[in-house]
Amino acid sequence: MDLITLQSFLDNTAFLILLLTMLIYWSAAAFKGIPWLSTLGTAGVAIANLSIAGLLIARWIEGGYFPLSNLYESLFFLAWGITAVHLMAEKMSQSSLVGVVTTPVAMGITAFAALTLPSEMQFCEPLVPALKSNWLMMHVSVMMLSYATLMVGAVLAIAFLIVTRGQDIELRGSSVGTGGYRDKLGRSQLFSTNNNHKEPAIAIADKNGSGGTAVLDMIATATKSEAILSPQLLTLADTLDNISYRIIGLGFPLLTIGIIAGAVWANEAWGSYWSWDPKETWALITWLVFAAYLHARITKGWQGRKPAILAASGFMVVWVCYLGVNLLGKGLHSYGWFF
Repeated sequence: MDLITLQSFLDNTAFLILLLTMLIYWSAAAFKGIPWLSTLGTAGVAIANLSIAGLLIARWIEGGYFPLSNLYESLFFLAWGITAVHLMAEKMSQSSLVGVVTTPVAMGITAFAALTLPSEMQFCEPLVPALKSNWLMMHVSVMMLSYATLMVGAVLAIAFLIVTRGQDIELRGSSVGTGGYRDKLGRSQLFSTNNNHKEPAIAIADKNGSGGTAVLDMIATATKSEAILSPQLLTLADTLDNISYRIIGLGFPLLTIGIIAGAVWANEAWGSYWSWDPKETWALITWLVFAAYLHARITKGWQGRKPAILAASGFMVVWVCYLGVNLLGKGLHSYGWFF
C-alpha cells in the first residue's frame, strides 16, 4: 500500500469511526443504564485520534514538510486536536456528555475534509516560498491546537446552556473564578467546629461588622436552583462549567503564543510584525473574546450562564478566524487555501 492509498484509507476510517462514536455517545446519553457504551465511545475517539495521527505522519513523509500547508491538512490537524482535548476533558469530568457535544464537531470536520473537498486539494503540493520556514510548525501548529482547545471549551459551555435551559442558576463548584457562591464562602465561615462536629454558622458578620445570614441565603439560593433542575443536572451543570473554564484556560495561552509566533514569522517573511491582515485582525478579536471570558471569571466572579454565553459566542468567532476570513480570498494568509 503506497502512502496516497494509506492516507485515503485513514481519512475515511477516521470519519467512519467518529460517526459511529458519535452515535455511541448519543446512545449512552439516552440509555444511561448501559455503562459500557461510554467506555466504547472513549475507545472510538482514541482510535480515531490514532488514525488521524497516522494520516498526518504519512502526509509528512510524503511531502517532506509538516502537514499544515493547506485546508485538507489543517482540517485533519484540527480534528486530531479536538479528539485529543476531548480525551483529556472526558477524563477530567468523568462524564460521557463531553463526547455528545465534541464528537459531532470532530466528525463534521473530517467529513468535510475527506468527502467534500475537491481531490486536487487533498494532494501534497510544493510549499509556497513564504511557508518554507521552521515557523510553519511553530506558529500554525500552536494556533491550530489553540483553536481545537477553545472549540472544545466553547462546545462544553454550549452544553451547559442546554443542560440548564439557559437558566441563571447558582453553582457550587470550587474552581478559581466560579463566582458568587465561592466568594460568599471566602468572606465568611460556613462551618464552626464544636467538639469535632461541624455545624452550620447561622449568623455571620459581613464587611461592616453587622450580623448577616449568608448561610441561610446560600441555602435558599441552592433550593431555588434545585427547584429548576434536578440534583443530577445541577451536578452535571457544575461539572460542565468547571471543565469548560479549565479547557479554555488551557487554550488561551496557546492562542497567545501562536499569535506572538506569527508576528515574529510575519516580520521575518514580510518585514512587519503586524499588518492588520483580516486573519490577524480576527485572531486579535478571538483573543479579546476569550480574554474577556477569563477576566470575567477570575476577577469579576462570573459563573454559570453569563460566561457560558460569552464562550459560546467564542465558538463562532474561532470558526470565522480559522475558516471564514479565508473565504474572502484576501490578505496575506489567503494563499493557504488554494493548494
